[in-house]
Parts: sequence; C-alpha cells; structure tokens
Amino acid sequence: MNYHWNWHIFFEPAPDGTGTYLDMLLSGLVLTVETAIFAWIIALVFGSIVGVLRTLPSKTASWAGFAYVEFFRNMPLLVQLFLWFFVLPELLPRAWGLWLKQMPHAPFYTASVGIGLFMSARVAEQLRAGIGSLPRGQRLAATALGLTTAQTYRWVLLPMAFRIIMPPLTSEFLNTIKNTSVAITIGLIELTGEARAVQEFSFQVFEAFTAATILYLLINIVVVAAMRWLERSLSIPGYISGR
Repeated sequence: MNYHWNWHIFFEPAPDGTGTYLDMLLSGLVLTVETAIFAWIIALVFGSIVGVLRTLPSKTASWAGFAYVEFFRNMPLLVQLFLWFFVLPELLPRAWGLWLKQMPHAPFYTASVGIGLFMSARVAEQLRAGIGSLPRGQRLAATALGLTTAQTYRWVLLPMAFRIIMPPLTSEFLNTIKNTSVAITIGLIELTGEARAVQEFSFQVFEAFTAATILYLLINIVVVAAMRWLERSLSIPGYISGR
C-alpha cells in the first residue's frame, strides 16, 4: 500500500489556530465525555422513573411506561436526533422555534437530550428487570411494616435493584459514550468530528482515526475500571454482582 504514514502530524500546528492536531482531538474527547455524562444523567433520571412505572400495580402507569420504552427503544437514534434538531423547532410556535435554532451550543444540548432519552428506555428495562428479580417477600415485608408504595421503592426495592443491575448499567454507559459519535450528523464536533477534521486538513486519514480509536479505548477502560470498583463496593452476596 503506497501510503505515507506520518505520526508526527499530531504535533504540527492545526490550520484552525487552536493548537496542534493533537489538541483538536483532545478537545473533541472532552466534548465527548461532557455529552456522555449529561446524557447519562438524563438516562438515569428518566429511566428510573419509567422503570418504576413499569413495575407499579397500576395498569395505567404500566402502559404509560411501556409506551415510553417502545417509542424510544424502537426508533433509531439517528432519526431521533434529526427529529429533535430539525423537526421539533418547526412544530413549536415561531418564537420558541427561533429560540431553539439560535440557542448557543444547540447541537450539544440536542445530542445530550436525544441520546439521554434514547438510553433511558434501556435503563428503564434494566431497572424493571432488577426490581422483578427481587423476592416478592421484600415488597410484602415493606407493606407489613406500614411503608407506603413510595417508601417501599425508596428504601427497599430501588437500593437493591440498582445494586443488582450495576453490571448491565456499565454496558449502557459505555454505549452512551459510543453513541455520542452519531451527534456529528447534527453538527456536534466531538471526538469523531475532530478526527474527521484532522484527516480533511492533513490528509492523514489512518493516523487520525487510529488516534481517535485509541482515545475511545482509553476512556472506556477508565469507565470499566471505575464501574467495576463500584460494583464490588455495592455488591450483594448471592446476586449477579455479588462476590
């Protein structure tokens, strides 16, 4: 293959005046992490609410949670981002639509919300499975102690369920990080976007995306190590994450 490898390209000044090509990739990595963390917070909050709804005795609440999960889980992430970024401003009143279009850092917020809601459906299913795996006697014991439904979830079911589903939640967080790469389609210049910019400026396509791959691997290794430590700290003997 007649390709001229040039690994020194990362230390050369970038044409956009922001530093070197390596600085471009690192700034994209920071934006990737920020987007993933913001999206994961949204996923945990909404996923927890919907997961609880799916396990309540009320059929209305259960069906509402089911509809939410099926809507966000069965629609491709790329389509959802397009709907949030391009379609939603056109459906809102004119003033609101203009505000959304002109909002600073609109791609960042749109990507964070879109990815967060997409992942929340998966978190909801994980939590539903975690609550469903608990012995029925725990709920009955809480009722016998006089706890309300909210108190039963707050003090008994949710603490146990979240500990049980820590391993699959680790995978979902890693998926959230990887899903940020889709946000390049709505103008978010995260790590994948910066790698593409590097190869367009320097014509060193293999070096650019090799470096991006290594950075993705490094951040995922850090996340896995941190989550494994958390799993061991919160593990329950006799359950999935128990020792």
